[in-house]
Amino acid sequence: MKNFTTRFFNATFHSDIEQVPLASFIETSSNLYMLREDQIHPFVSGNKFRKLKYNIQQAVKEDHKTLLTFGGAYSNHIAAVASAGKLAGLQTIGVIRGEELSSKISDNATLSYAQKQGMQFQFVTREAYRDKYEASFIETLRSTYGNFYLLPEGGTNALAVKGCEEILSGVEKHVDYICAPVGTGGTVAGLIEASKPQQKTLGFSALKGTFQTSEIQKYTSKTNFEIIDDYCFGGYAKIDLQLVRFINEFYKKTGIPLDPVYTGKMLFGIVDLLKRGHFKENSRIFAIHTGGLQGITGMNQRLKKKNLPQIDL
Repeated sequence: MKNFTTRFFNATFHSDIEQVPLASFIETSSNLYMLREDQIHPFVSGNKFRKLKYNIQQAVKEDHKTLLTFGGAYSNHIAAVASAGKLAGLQTIGVIRGEELSSKISDNATLSYAQKQGMQFQFVTREAYRDKYEASFIETLRSTYGNFYLLPEGGTNALAVKGCEEILSGVEKHVDYICAPVGTGGTVAGLIEASKPQQKTLGFSALKGTFQTSEIQKYTSKTNFEIIDDYCFGGYAKIDLQLVRFINEFYKKTGIPLDPVYTGKMLFGIVDLLKRGHFKENSRIFAIHTGGLQGITGMNQRLKKKNLPQIDL
């Protein structure tokens, strides 16, 4: 198993770049390209592979047997850590927000997948979850599960940012804008750190607010970036009919599937900003597909309950 870990988590991936036919959406002199990071692995894909790469290496180097992390019911991070742990021969523990979910694992595509990969769950109240990084909470976890390698919610730490810097490896310097979805800020921090001075990184927040800026500034001193929350659609994992229709239209016209929490909102934002003249003429825009497609099944379940159209995949 360690041989596989060496091959997969030590690998240097150069994802395919696809040009998006913008003429299908808007008349513009700019060009949009998408880096298909989602194709690295079905579950350890996109920024999740990049964030976990050096953390897995470190865990193995320190001879850890267990990874422990945190997440919500539909977390891409939870699914990725469960899958990565199985690939690396490591046990995994997920501390999940919401005690009520303990009896609903079989109804949740993300949690049931993670469980099948061998992840053990500890469900906690939302109040307790807010204190997840308190020393007393971590000590309680260690007394319960023994020693483990701790991965933060969303996976952002210095090793994760180091991995995300590699996303731009091989990307030509003539790109004007680098676009990526933003959750915790680690991916964008890596992109900013790897960017050229003449490039601007745009982070499209999946949550209300631009609070990720302070987290990003922990990992880079560069200022050639902007966090935009105009396309969060009300907050994390919130979605409406307009976004569903856009995601399905984008898939139909380009053949590229988008997840509704991150990349769907980013592409909606990019197209809208093009319509508003936000980008300079003849711009070369480079968008990062950060994966997260596993979340579509769970989102479609929620959409069905609301009698809304399903996301195509």
